[in-house]
Amino acid sequence: MFYYLFRFLESAFDIPGAGLFSYVSFRAAMTFITSVFISMIIGKDIIKYLQKKQIGESIRDLGLEGQLSKKGTPTMGGIIIIIAILVPCLLFGRLRNIYLLLMLASTAWLGVLGFLDDYTKVFKKNKEGMPGKTKILGQIGLGLIVGFTLFLSPEAVTVEKVGKAQSYEIESAELNTGDKAVKSTRTTIPFVKSNDLDYADLLTFLGDNAQKGAWILFVLVTIFVITATSNGANLTDGLDGLAAGTSAIIGVTLAILAYISSNVGFAGYLNVMFIPGSEELVVYAAAFIGALVGFLWYNSYPAQVFMGDTGSLTIGGIIAVFCIIIHKELLLPILCGIFLVEDLSVMLQVSYFKHTKRKYGEGRRLFLMSPLHHHFQKKNIPEAKIVTRFWIIGIALAIITILTLKIR
Repeated sequence: MFYYLFRFLESAFDIPGAGLFSYVSFRAAMTFITSVFISMIIGKDIIKYLQKKQIGESIRDLGLEGQLSKKGTPTMGGIIIIIAILVPCLLFGRLRNIYLLLMLASTAWLGVLGFLDDYTKVFKKNKEGMPGKTKILGQIGLGLIVGFTLFLSPEAVTVEKVGKAQSYEIESAELNTGDKAVKSTRTTIPFVKSNDLDYADLLTFLGDNAQKGAWILFVLVTIFVITATSNGANLTDGLDGLAAGTSAIIGVTLAILAYISSNVGFAGYLNVMFIPGSEELVVYAAAFIGALVGFLWYNSYPAQVFMGDTGSLTIGGIIAVFCIIIHKELLLPILCGIFLVEDLSVMLQVSYFKHTKRKYGEGRRLFLMSPLHHHFQKKNIPEAKIVTRFWIIGIALAIITILTLKIR
């Protein structure tokens, strides 16, 4: 909104300083500050409201230190995160940008899905939440929306190779270069010199129909990535500040990747796909980071509020959609390594328990408890120390992710 307002004021009245809103860096900075401010201000009131309505976390006694003290802590705090993302983006974003609109729609979609899950747990007293099939269908629905939007939108294009001296004007419809912006099913592969993979290359047996089949494969990959990452973030949300802090670190990395992808100079130097229009994702990432940082003010140990599925399902899906848009979904196993390990710990625990039960007549466990963070709790490591160590690992994984653009 402010972008269009100040562009008008600049052109009509030549007001000094109005041109600042043309710069992504300025709008991203303002978005971050506004997002932190909103989440901290409204967070206090929302927590009071949740306490008044007795919307608290129900805790099962799993024998974990300090666990029962969390009983009654307000949940559904993900509402704070969602508001603190949407409002600043609406204020400072270019709302005609397809990528920003897709991220805002994804945020709202996942927020509603997570809210319904929390609503089922809190108000209908169903500890399992909404049926798993319903949740999966919601995530599949978003995957279809994202996949087909990127396929059908004429604005969702890439330039696979650009030179270092070439330039791109943000408001121009065409590149100032001989390279053509095209619809693409290419994605980045880490640690590979020619680091682009076209999904069509996996379907050469289809002959002339390989490219059409590539878009079908792309949509299927999109569905899988959104579902896996969203559920991974959901599993990680088990300790005070763990999911929010880890996701904020991931958000910083996504902002860097989006800026590189939207800047023809950096894209040319690093030999990565140039994605016209993706600079608005930097603004969105700033709102995402700011919302999580502000939420941590209340969610850090000892937590005054939990994000619930309203927050965890949303932030995981946001990360997935963001990576898909900038064609970096294959970097997710590194960037979201903590989510991946949390997911795997549950899958391995369940599989091993079932296997040993069939083989020995009684189930055995690989971990003291899953997801993995509870395993460390069972080893009597203080909760705050576990969270801090996970954050440190998250920072290391973020650095490795960025280095993959250069180390090939």
